[in-house]
Amino acid sequence: MSKTFDQGMKTRREVLGDAHVDRAEAAKSEFDLPFQTLITEGAWGTVWSSDKISRRERSMLTIALLAATGNFEEIPMHIRATARTGASKEDVAEALQHVAIYAGVPKANHALKLAKQTFAEMEESGND
Repeated sequence: MSKTFDQGMKTRREVLGDAHVDRAEAAKSEFDLPFQTLITEGAWGTVWSSDKISRRERSMLTIALLAATGNFEEIPMHIRATARTGASKEDVAEALQHVAIYAGVPKANHALKLAKQTFAEMEESGND
């Protein structure tokens, strides 16, 4: 694999955790291998690996963008990642207030519901 791919896997594991990445890797098939390579190199090896902004800021941006674009299925994964990125509950709440103003209250409201649920699950399991 490429240097960008290797860096992407390293960053992906640091942000999402080994258990999540191991599950994703175990589910990978020939069919989705090109896609998995693309996101590992593009999202994780390039964007998330850049040191131009902090992982805390990247986490807040990602959650806000997912909410603003209605990609709610990814939000719990990125809420769980806040335990590793340094983004606090307050950071997430602030980011979602921006979503409410600039992208719509219903999207922010749904994302906030998912965030609350995921943070509660993290606290229950001791992974907050």
